[in-house]
Amino acid sequence: MLEQARGRSGAEPTIIDVARETGVSIRTVSRVLNNSPKVNAETRTRIQEAIARLGFSPSARARGLATGRSYLIGVIHNDRNALVLDTIQRGIVAEASQRGYELIVHPTPTGHDGSVEDVLDFVHRSRVDGVLVMPPVSGVEGMGAALAAAQVPAVALSSVRTSDFTALLVSDERGAAAAVARYLVGLGHRRVALINGPLAVKSASERRAGFIGALAAAGVEMVGEAEGDYDFDSGFAAAEVLLALSPRPTAIFAANDIMAAALLKAAAARGIAVPADLSVVGFDGSMIARMLTPALTTVARPLGDMALRATRRLIDIVEGGSDRTDLAAELSLVEGGSTGPAPV
Repeated sequence: MLEQARGRSGAEPTIIDVARETGVSIRTVSRVLNNSPKVNAETRTRIQEAIARLGFSPSARARGLATGRSYLIGVIHNDRNALVLDTIQRGIVAEASQRGYELIVHPTPTGHDGSVEDVLDFVHRSRVDGVLVMPPVSGVEGMGAALAAAQVPAVALSSVRTSDFTALLVSDERGAAAAVARYLVGLGHRRVALINGPLAVKSASERRAGFIGALAAAGVEMVGEAEGDYDFDSGFAAAEVLLALSPRPTAIFAANDIMAAALLKAAAARGIAVPADLSVVGFDGSMIARMLTPALTTVARPLGDMALRATRRLIDIVEGGSDRTDLAAELSLVEGGSTGPAPV
């Protein structure tokens, strides 16, 4: 049958070939392709078998013409950590491709008043069916409301619950940073410092609040703090400030793995042994944590799984599901070789 189907058109099998093969209408085949409940089980099975036999694969464009959708999912981000973004994209694609959707990635600035307009321009231009909004973009004031007003389904990943988005995947970053503080105190550290991210970003303010709060509860006051921008160069500059303190901190928490990597480099340049002289903790659980020597102790965010679950939620909404259920992500502290008991 495959030979005959190809022979008639000289091209790949089409939906017409599937309909002809099974003796049903094109509309019935289309309903099966779009998981419509309006097809009985026997007919559905017969059509699915014909699709497999003929090797038919509907294009996103063809399905879009039939359903009024683009079968495109937008990912809106402002993450300069390529390793984190790669993990997120892999999680999204794992779910989206199974559901017949393709991915468009849109980096957007968050440091100016045009962020919301930039995102709205993107969704109108690309005709995406829905968007996944990554932090820190998800924390931009008015972003969720603007997408809702434009009738664009959206799921946001966030470190805090917010009324701006009706569909959220929330990770308790304040609680995770507090766990870092308790861990370091448990190792005997009393001279503790922080390399934070930009405080205008919610994830940075949440991590800072959790870390400082848990230290205070343990009767420990930070000996120093420096602000970075979640990139390597700013992390290195912040590390230089903290490592120059006298007495020097015995433990430093860097608010992401990239800045923790910069801290390790700055410590090595000064001849400071990690973890004998200095314990270092990062945040993200990105691939870089395993690449470093010593391997980095870090707060692991299950980024791939988070992205997959958020994508599943978004596609469910696009296809008519409710947008009122929040999801939660569990974070965990993963010990590497960069932490140890406080030096005596």
